[in-house]
Amino acid sequence: MFTMKNSALLLVTLATLFVGCKNEDKLGTVNNPVKLYFTPSVDAETIATNSQDFIKFLEKETGLIFKTGIPTNYIAVVEAFGSKRADIGVMNSFGYILAHSKYGATAKLRVLRYGHDYYQGQIIAHVDSGINSVKDIQGKKFAFTDPSSTSGYMFPLKILKDANVEVSNHTFGIKHDNVVTMVYQKQVDAGATYYSAPSKSGKIRDARARVKTQFPDVEDKVKIITITEKIPNDPFVFRKDLDKEITSKFIAAVKKFLSTEAGKKNFKNIYSVEGIVDTTDADYDGLRSMIKSVGINIEENLK
Repeated sequence: MFTMKNSALLLVTLATLFVGCKNEDKLGTVNNPVKLYFTPSVDAETIATNSQDFIKFLEKETGLIFKTGIPTNYIAVVEAFGSKRADIGVMNSFGYILAHSKYGATAKLRVLRYGHDYYQGQIIAHVDSGINSVKDIQGKKFAFTDPSSTSGYMFPLKILKDANVEVSNHTFGIKHDNVVTMVYQKQVDAGATYYSAPSKSGKIRDARARVKTQFPDVEDKVKIITITEKIPNDPFVFRKDLDKEITSKFIAAVKKFLSTEAGKKNFKNIYSVEGIVDTTDADYDGLRSMIKSVGINIEENLK
């Protein structure tokens, strides 16, 4: 006799089989796509719009199905590697250090900007501040960018600590252009932002360039006091136990994509990236040493 109890057992069995089949779907298929996460260093709409062509190219080249994720903060990208919600991620350098130490995620590619696989930070000051050297910042008002920023917080902080300089108070502008504006408007005496060397024609490419439309004379009013050590650029990060064949296919495809003019334009729109180079975890040891020397708690800062 087919009872309600038997019916219930049958449904449970079928449900178990369905879940089992679903879990066995091979990574890179429709029901189990390769999950590619983007660090939200620019607005999500910009990433989503410009990443569509990239995903189409990846799928055509690799024969795999991809799905993108754009979390609202840096720590979410890190934790996605721990829960296997992320297979591959484009991360900031600081977030990568944590993803590697907590979950064994590994950097295999590093982006290029303006022909360099590194960037730097800078300390800037208003020309009327009386600040001409790092020592002159003693007792002044200072603006960092963000607690998770290597160029706008960690490396400049190291410079201040090495010089035994203490500011009277400090604040976080959150965005690099906000810090430049605060210095320009004399809300603070000095601040920290990212630095990129000027172009061959002399056009500035550091954070001050972001406010030139609003403040055309920013170069005359805001000067650079010092520049930090080199910081390794953003890495492409791969989950610890990700299938090697998927990793190889992805790396070959992204290199091919960025060898095309359309691909370069696409990534320039997302992260101002113009190319990539191979990298290893060891390339980030200098950053680890800096973090340790300054006494920064990585996870707390990312939060």
